[in-house]
Amino acid sequence: MFDALSDRLESAWKKLRGQDKISKSNIQDALREVRRALLEADVNLQVVKDFISEVETKAQGAEVISGVRPDQQFIKIVYDELVRVMGEENVPLAEVTGKTTVVLMAGLQGTGKTTATAKLALHLRKQERSCLLVATDIYRPAAIDQLITLGKQIDVPVFELGIEADPVEIARQGVERARAEGINTVIIDTAGRLQIDAGMMAELARIKQVVEPDETLLVVDAMTGQEAANLTRSFHDKIGITGAILTKMDGDSRGGAALSVRQISGAPIKFVGVGEKVEALQPFYPERMASRILGMGDVLTLVEKAQEEIDLADAEKMQEKILSAKFDFTDFLKQMRLLKNMGSLGGIMKMIPGMNKLSDDQLKQGETQLKRCEAMINSMTGKERRDPDLLSSSPSRRKRIAAGSGYREADVSKLVADFQKMRSLMQQMGQGGIPGMPGMFGGGNPLAAGNRPAPGWRGYPGGAPPAKKKKEKKKKGFGTL
Repeated sequence: MFDALSDRLESAWKKLRGQDKISKSNIQDALREVRRALLEADVNLQVVKDFISEVETKAQGAEVISGVRPDQQFIKIVYDELVRVMGEENVPLAEVTGKTTVVLMAGLQGTGKTTATAKLALHLRKQERSCLLVATDIYRPAAIDQLITLGKQIDVPVFELGIEADPVEIARQGVERARAEGINTVIIDTAGRLQIDAGMMAELARIKQVVEPDETLLVVDAMTGQEAANLTRSFHDKIGITGAILTKMDGDSRGGAALSVRQISGAPIKFVGVGEKVEALQPFYPERMASRILGMGDVLTLVEKAQEEIDLADAEKMQEKILSAKFDFTDFLKQMRLLKNMGSLGGIMKMIPGMNKLSDDQLKQGETQLKRCEAMINSMTGKERRDPDLLSSSPSRRKRIAAGSGYREADVSKLVADFQKMRSLMQQMGQGGIPGMPGMFGGGNPLAAGNRPAPGWRGYPGGAPPAKKKKEKKKKGFGTL
């Protein structure tokens, strides 16, 4: 997601490197690169024109900040404009106090609407909101069965009256059931078509009139690019929507939909689907998305993902094990599975600032290596997992594990050796230093003492130039973080 856009924007910053200030003449090449980047990302043409005009105006009128280079200042301006175009702030899903909240899901066929319905229900369940799903798509084969299956998977009940009933009546009775049972939120999955037609719109309008939803969400396929924005506007004009859910944002989408929907339709993006798993739905935060686009990562979303998976008590126990060098292969396997639950390795790494430069080949190699490690650890006995030293001193054990996992004995030996080094390193770091590695962070860490970013906005790539400091003798050990 946004990889191509990020790469093109990176070339725009290079146009301003080496300049001492932003001027009307030197900014033109950078603006041209930004324009090309947005058009190639399939952003709506009018949105691109307005975007470039705003950035140019703000860049030329920007005050020069002491210690901040022109390219960094330009990135800040582009970041602010990206946030503004995408809606400035997260618009949460409605919750009506004291009564059942009704959410109506709309969209064309093939956008992932039924799956998005289940994903939304799971998201609300994590917020301790009870849900009922209502299946009104009587036209698509197995649509009702699909929703029932998804409902069982996430432990959310599904209301349906079969394929012979009137969709409007199904919706009405489903909402009545939810209200009678005191359910917090009812989500109605409606039928889609291959394209907008009068029949679909008329049925949606009747359902909306009967159930009076608090939210009408349009599910849009992000792969359709700027057409997603036009589709959102069409639905908004015809039936009135309160927000959109962009699906398939993890696919080969160029990002144009995320940058166009709000500006063209006026409807906010409320959620984005970032994978096939039912857990893969995230609230849409414009500032976080802008940060990803500019290659700064998305630490907040990464932390939220981790909080969903990590138990604080387990984390404390793990910390104790690491500091006392008792971290074993069982713990390592547990951490790998935790990482899997949080999503793909590529998706996680790109949320970490500075990791956006990792190539797809490097990420694939990383995922392959994790699978190799898991296979070899699964071939160990419980005793061997708990006591890695057993494997260090026993070639016969390593040979047996290699045969059981389908890898060479040399691969198992390397895994054991690397694990022992990692365990020793973590213990030494926990004790406050790494013997024999003077100045490891004192010189290279961009946040080390005397090398901090300049005050103000500090999220842009590249950091700020080192602050001036008095010359002093290098000290061994860690720099001050």
